Amino acid sequence: MSRISRLPVSLLRAAACTGVAALALTACGSGSGSGTANAGSGSVKVGLITKTDTNPFFVKMKEGAEKAAKENGVELSTAAGKFDGDNAGQVTAIENMVAAGVKGILITPSDSKAIVPAVEKAKAKGVLVIALDTPTDPESAVDALFATDNLKAGELIGEYAKAAMKGKAAKIATLDLAPGVSVGVQRHDGFLKGFGVKEGDPSVVCSQDTGGDQAKGQTAMENCLQKSPDINVVYTINEPAALGAYTALKAKGREKDVLIVSVDGGCTGTQAVKDGKIAATSQQYPLKMAAEGVKAVATYAKDGKKASGYTDTGVTLITDKAQDGVTSEDTAFGLENCWG
Repeated sequence: MSRISRLPVSLLRAAACTGVAALALTACGSGSGSGTANAGSGSVKVGLITKTDTNPFFVKMKEGAEKAAKENGVELSTAAGKFDGDNAGQVTAIENMVAAGVKGILITPSDSKAIVPAVEKAKAKGVLVIALDTPTDPESAVDALFATDNLKAGELIGEYAKAAMKGKAAKIATLDLAPGVSVGVQRHDGFLKGFGVKEGDPSVVCSQDTGGDQAKGQTAMENCLQKSPDINVVYTINEPAALGAYTALKAKGREKDVLIVSVDGGCTGTQAVKDGKIAATSQQYPLKMAAEGVKAVATYAKDGKKASGYTDTGVTLITDKAQDGVTSEDTAFGLENCWG
């Protein structure tokens, strides 16, 4: 899902495409320069639909799909929502891709439930549909899912935070995603489970939605500090929200005595762990998700074998302040593998 970093060339290229039409099938990236060199009208077509094309997480996912498309001799088309939560835009993208004759569609659903009817229509036309990163609701609506175990990702940082508190009473703020988004629910629930508390526990003194956005994360943290100035643990849905929380805490002189934990493990987020702004993060691997998805569609086109079920693409706790009983890797590992 999400971070803030210096814009890579691929992100600038993606932004150029969206200047024309964010939801249209684009020839940017794989359709023109990053598909197969000899891709023609008879080549196997694969579609990638992300929540947005400006979020670095999805930029990395697109890079993985582009590389895998070249390696597997398929033609990749890409589309994205205009914003995180743009279900209507994703529905339009699915319809356009089906009309264009794709053999398979890879999608990170903006709305896990609302996207299902469009997915079912695509499948009825023989299109293999694979969810990346975010499950549909129900998960069985797609043929397969390639994703982080988001419940486990949350558990890891919950266990870490519990160990790092060393028995000190916790006053927890949760900076979440948005209602009804499965990724956000799973990470939130996993954190509580890892920390050893249940929903509604009095130790959770504030919960705010951030949409995974840094500015909204800062506002949410400011609101929580007004409500409960003695907050000492902050769970965040992703690293932009974590960095927003850090900014708010620093403005109050609290950045040194509040433990912030997060999920994603992007390069910017991992650097923030190294810099001491975030205590720990659960690192996931979007490039791998997309690459495995493209390979699955290529296989389906070749021999009719459909990918099915859930494939866990891995998660690793990253911190430079390891805690007893919690398996982790340091930021040197994290920076070498960020979003790989």
